[in-house]
Amino acid sequence: MTDAANAICAAILAGGEGRRVGGDDKGLLMLCGKPMVEHVAAALRGQVDAVLVCANRNAGEYAKFGEVIADTASGFHGPLAGIATALAHFPGPWLLTVPVDAPAPPHDLAARLRAAATAAGADAAVAHDGMRRQPLFALYRGSLAQAAARALADDLPVWQWQDRIGAVEVDFCDQAQSFVNLNTLEEFREWERQHAG
Repeated sequence: MTDAANAICAAILAGGEGRRVGGDDKGLLMLCGKPMVEHVAAALRGQVDAVLVCANRNAGEYAKFGEVIADTASGFHGPLAGIATALAHFPGPWLLTVPVDAPAPPHDLAARLRAAATAAGADAAVAHDGMRRQPLFALYRGSLAQAAARALADDLPVWQWQDRIGAVEVDFCDQAQSFVNLNTLEEFREWERQHAG
């Protein structure tokens, strides 16, 4: 799809506990007749060269949508654990991350983040929806694997690690609705009502 120097692998972050949906695996809950992860994977198709799914359970189900990798540490350690594991697993030039609970990420997310990072000479770029940074929608150079591991050991939140590595923010206010994430069953049903048909 792209030359090797610019190849992008996407990592869908699906390693959460699902506390607000009764402990269910949120990425596999049905949304408009399909598992939510299927919506995310479809939105990434055409933007990236490969897809990983960072998941700590139900690997067989997630394998339908990409290569599944589990956090190196056992348990649930938050999204930085998935990002660090993906960077360590995928030694390519760029890693794009998206959360599994945002079913409609921007259609040009990868291209705009890479263009911004390249223009700034930065190691990472992160989306901003016009109101706030969206730290899980980000692009990282593959060379950041060790930095991510150190940040995980320091128990940093993702946004703080992004500040540490000099991530540039990219304005996506024209697609702010693409960052809506679904945390409860009520939000699932509301999203279905809005996107019926």
